[in-house]
Amino acid sequence: MTPFRLTIISPDGPEFEGNVEELIVRTTSGDLGILAGHANCVAPLGMGRATVVMDGKKRYGACIGGLLSMVDGKATLVATTFEWAEDIDPERAESSYQRAQQVLGSKDASDAEIALAQARLRRALVRKSVAGSK
Repeated sequence: MTPFRLTIISPDGPEFEGNVEELIVRTTSGDLGILAGHANCVAPLGMGRATVVMDGKKRYGACIGGLLSMVDGKATLVATTFEWAEDIDPERAESSYQRAQQVLGSKDASDAEIALAQARLRRALVRKSVAGSK
């Protein structure tokens, strides 16, 4: 496959820069696959697994929100949160999942607490799923 340039940036700093053969990310309207020669586009990112193919090998990351742009053959992924599968602590993800479940199971939780717990639960599920993809 023909490679293209990919840059991944998060608030923590640069996460990746290099040539890749394929990128698959979750957008707010579904999964989007990018190959070399893809038309220029901009897409808002949802919560999900990002798959980066380099030298025929897949590498996975948990991508939570942000923006993807493909301009003149170069892809830039600006993520709200991005973690490579090998950097995810499965125990921390499980703990976050359990805390969210406790709040969602509470009869005394406020609407704001429920909304935060639902977001925490979705993030934890993505992180747990990606961590299992190592």
